[in-house]
Amino acid sequence: MINLKFVDHLVFRVAVLTKTEWFYTVLLGQSPDRTEDSIMFQVGDTRVFFTLCDRPQSAPHTKDEIGLNHLAFGVRTLEELHVIMDQLDRAGICNSGIKKDRYGQKEFIWLDDPDNMRIEFYLRPL
Repeated sequence: MINLKFVDHLVFRVAVLTKTEWFYTVLLGQSPDRTEDSIMFQVGDTRVFFTLCDRPQSAPHTKDEIGLNHLAFGVRTLEELHVIMDQLDRAGICNSGIKKDRYGQKEFIWLDDPDNMRIEFYLRPL
């Protein structure tokens, strides 16, 4: 049996790279590595790439259909979650505020990125 240790990278196709760059720079608190048609953020051991899509979107992304439902970034403390919420609010990024997950009973914040992909910050203490 294969015993994988980490997710190396994720790649998302986006409509407007500059909007995505601004959004995730605010969200992740770091500047990306950039090429002409892509940006990359390092999140722990995982690299998250956003590449420019040159095709028109056939239909708006919806999290309730087959495909990506959401991408969750983990935080370790409730204080970190409050800092993230304040950062989002100061940047004018619409978000859910801190909610409690009905399954895991942990706090989280959700929001949608410029391409309507659902993003979450989820509390998972050590």
